[in-house]
Amino acid sequence: MVNCSFSDPPVSEGGISQSWGDLRLTELHSGLLVNFTLGGLAIAAMLRLKAFTCPLHSRVKDCDCLINRHSPLYLCDGHGDSRIAGGQGAMERDLHARDVVGVQDFVLLENYQSEEAFVDNLKKRFKANLIYTYIGQVLVSVNPYRNLNIYTTETIKEYQKVLFYEAPPHVFALTDIAYRSLIEENREQCILISGESGSGKTEASKKVLQFIAEAAGNNDRVVTVKNKLLKSNPVLEAFGNAKTNRNDNSSRFGKYMDIEFQFTKSRVVQQFTGERNFHIFYQLLAGADDASLSKLHLKRNLDTYFYLTNADKDNAISVNDKQDFLEVKEALNTIGLTEQEQENLFAIVASVLHMGNVGFIEDEGKSELLGCDYRQLSEAFTHRTIEAHGDVVTTPLNRELAIYARDALAKAVYDRLFTWLVRRLNDSLKPQTARKNAVMGILDIYGFEIFERNGYVKNNNVYVIGHKPFSSSFEQFCINFCNEKLQQLFIELTLKSEQEEYLREGIEWEPVEYFNNKVICDLIEEKHKGIISLLDEECLRPGDATDLTFLEKINEKLTYHQHYISHRKADIKTQKIMGRDEFQLIHYAGNVTYNVKGFLDKNNDLLFRDLREAMTKTKNSITQEIFPVSELNSKKRPETAITQFRDSLNNLMSILMDKEPSYIRCIKPNDFKMAGQFDDKIVTHQVKYLGLMENLRVRRAGFAYRRPYELFLNRYKCLSPVTWPNFRGPAKEGVQAIVSHLGYDKDEYRMGKTKIFIRFPKTLFTTEDAFQAKKHDIAAIIQSHWKGLMQRRRYKKMKESAVIIQKWIRRFLAQRLAEKRRKAAIVIRRFINGFITRNGPETEENRAFMELAKAQYLMRLSRSLPQKLLDNSWPPYPHVCKEASYHLQRMHKRWQARKYRKALAPEKKIQFELKILAESMFKDKKKSYEKSVGPFFIDDRLNEEQKPLRQSFEVNNLQSGEKILYASSVIKYDRHGYKPRERALLLTNKRVYLLEGKTFKIKHNLPLEYVLELVLTTESDNLLLLRIPPDMKKDKVTNTLLINFITSALGVIFTQHQDNLVCQ
Repeated sequence: MVNCSFSDPPVSEGGISQSWGDLRLTELHSGLLVNFTLGGLAIAAMLRLKAFTCPLHSRVKDCDCLINRHSPLYLCDGHGDSRIAGGQGAMERDLHARDVVGVQDFVLLENYQSEEAFVDNLKKRFKANLIYTYIGQVLVSVNPYRNLNIYTTETIKEYQKVLFYEAPPHVFALTDIAYRSLIEENREQCILISGESGSGKTEASKKVLQFIAEAAGNNDRVVTVKNKLLKSNPVLEAFGNAKTNRNDNSSRFGKYMDIEFQFTKSRVVQQFTGERNFHIFYQLLAGADDASLSKLHLKRNLDTYFYLTNADKDNAISVNDKQDFLEVKEALNTIGLTEQEQENLFAIVASVLHMGNVGFIEDEGKSELLGCDYRQLSEAFTHRTIEAHGDVVTTPLNRELAIYARDALAKAVYDRLFTWLVRRLNDSLKPQTARKNAVMGILDIYGFEIFERNGYVKNNNVYVIGHKPFSSSFEQFCINFCNEKLQQLFIELTLKSEQEEYLREGIEWEPVEYFNNKVICDLIEEKHKGIISLLDEECLRPGDATDLTFLEKINEKLTYHQHYISHRKADIKTQKIMGRDEFQLIHYAGNVTYNVKGFLDKNNDLLFRDLREAMTKTKNSITQEIFPVSELNSKKRPETAITQFRDSLNNLMSILMDKEPSYIRCIKPNDFKMAGQFDDKIVTHQVKYLGLMENLRVRRAGFAYRRPYELFLNRYKCLSPVTWPNFRGPAKEGVQAIVSHLGYDKDEYRMGKTKIFIRFPKTLFTTEDAFQAKKHDIAAIIQSHWKGLMQRRRYKKMKESAVIIQKWIRRFLAQRLAEKRRKAAIVIRRFINGFITRNGPETEENRAFMELAKAQYLMRLSRSLPQKLLDNSWPPYPHVCKEASYHLQRMHKRWQARKYRKALAPEKKIQFELKILAESMFKDKKKSYEKSVGPFFIDDRLNEEQKPLRQSFEVNNLQSGEKILYASSVIKYDRHGYKPRERALLLTNKRVYLLEGKTFKIKHNLPLEYVLELVLTTESDNLLLLRIPPDMKKDKVTNTLLINFITSALGVIFTQHQDNLVCQ
């Protein structure tokens, strides 16, 4: 709904024909809503009213607007984006509000080379809860750190099959374009999602999957794949995500379909302050049942496991490990893992935890989880077999190498397990048919990161990068190399796309100057000369190779390169902050300093042959698959980590080059995961390393704005008298007439075959502002239509009056005819009324029917009398039998009650008598009475220790003919000090005995007739005051007792002595 207020309608200044447009009227409670179309331009307005509420066909939210000579009809959509009612194109609709919420596409920034203007535009949109902005067809997403209601099923439907710029920027708009290109044009797609940890990459990929799953339909095969797609995220997050200092759910792997590379497996064995190991370890310990944990030899205490002792154990993070484990189990079932495979899977996860305790507290028996022989695995942890020139030598490992071997196996097992899991997931998603299918890929990759220092700074045995703990700069080197390749691919594909569009449209292509980062990629990966080749060479050469010898080699080989800076080559200012064990690369996103410590160890990452041999003999089906025997037959040295990374990356680049890419750049607004907080410095830093300014510069090198002629003409045709209200010729000629009328310079635009290209945003802004001003002239047309409307309403009112007169005349004639017919039908009606009212009061008309009804009722009653006492139902009766039915029902109920009482057993009869007596004494008098109604009264409430003493007391102390009627353990309170005493109360048919609780020694022996009065409170307590005659000096006049189940006790007492006792 839209709430608006209007000033008085403007005076018409033009002689615009009233024949323009199609007028539709809607009557509202507060006035008249005018919806009409003028030359294809939809308008909604309310005249002569100061306020109104009206529904519109578009998505809108509350806003205020004023129609007069100087303001447009302005609405706001559900995202907070401005909308002109019925206008064409979301981008153009927002231009007049650009000072408030920025522009939707950065190519429309006038100062497009300014980082400050770029960030300011992001900030304006972020403050207005607009987290998405375009750079051409690149989507920039700012993490809001809160849930926004913009991902509903209704939102998905609104973005389906809509032109890219016809709706506000959204991840669904980009996904819809890719999905339709895949389905309708059979062009393979790839959506590349990048950004640093915590920027929302994983959430963006979820939204892409959500849209695809919803758009794919609901047939059985699609639903199955949809469920597997959506369920894959919990599994991948559990095994591949961990809590870092920047993100509670950070992806520690780069994934693209079934290609997985540079999984940060080092996190398995080491985490830093404030971070956790992979989620699955915590989920297994928190969510598995006790039986499963016992089978896996696990305990819920995190401190039990060495690989978890250094991690963050704070439960305040935004994850629920127990609930997430249940989701992972459900997801594993959905993607098709059998129960045995799941058991083997969790056995391997448990074995990794146990492996961390090897050499510390672990004992024999845990190797069964991996299915390995205990002795062989133990031997492999402590010895290494080397083959040299045909000789086999086994040497023991020192403590440092043994720990290295243990950690290497733990990382390898988890790394291969994750790879196996991804492969199984991809296998479950493969189409059942053998024909080739078009593919959409989703690449979720770590973003380029620049810290104050990218390397090791030793502090309390924790290595940190600037202020952020980090595993080593080797991983960061790989990440930044990956982003260099992606940036190179992006520039190439963007320029290629621009050139192809210019060629299609017949516009001359002007070469674009841009930074070609191929020189940096070559510096890293060039064969025999690049850093990767030199690192592998240093790892493989004989002799004492160290990280420092590697640094010396690259300093010597690469000192000539302009993008490589060593300590010796750096200027004095850089040398002061750069260690002698560091080197610096000038990336496209800025200078990054790397510390070489750990480069060789990380690159080698060897798994000793003894350990691989032990793992090939496992009985676990999964470990058998991930450690094939064929590995042992190969004498070739395994490829280094950086070589595997490079090959996997190049393979990915080849795949992406064959696909049509779409880009999502994710940005986090602050380091504290706080909603509504926008840190300009942090965002500027990310804009730089994501290469967004370079992307914008390449996109703006040509024309900032382009639109098909039909869309441009449909929106702006009111700006030229040649094209308004309708243009009958080709759209291109209409657009040419518009730009000529507006006075565009020749350099400001180009006319393509199907589109108009506008070079400068300022030109588009001027056009849009003219369009907004022109709309006010159209208001004069509303006045002319309004006057015609009023005359038509007057005519309709006169017509309605004539119809009313005719109606009353017809009514009078119909009534007179009805009177004649009524008299003719009296006899028939009397008979019918008698039949109809036979169940009502007796009248002359229904007397015969009622006599019949009485006889039939008694017959029915004899066959359907209630059979159970508690059954209060009664057969329905006619009105004439109402009183008889009442008496019969009472008699029948009393007869059933008497029959029930006659059938009662003696024991139940006694209980009922006790209950009735208790009711007469305590109902509405004692608050605890209600609790005593249900249970039967018990005459022996002594505890187990007192029951044997009762038997002895009966033999030794009871007189002839005396019988115990009630026994209970009680608490007696002294008169002075009210000290509690444990006692036993025995009630016989003659006396009341108050005995010592443990020995049954008689404390009081009172004849029943001496008990004068029993006093108790109306509250819920169990206190009883027992009074006897004052002349019994040996016994106290009153005794205060605490008796459990006091109602049953008093019931028994009153049954025996109710004539002499008084209960207060």
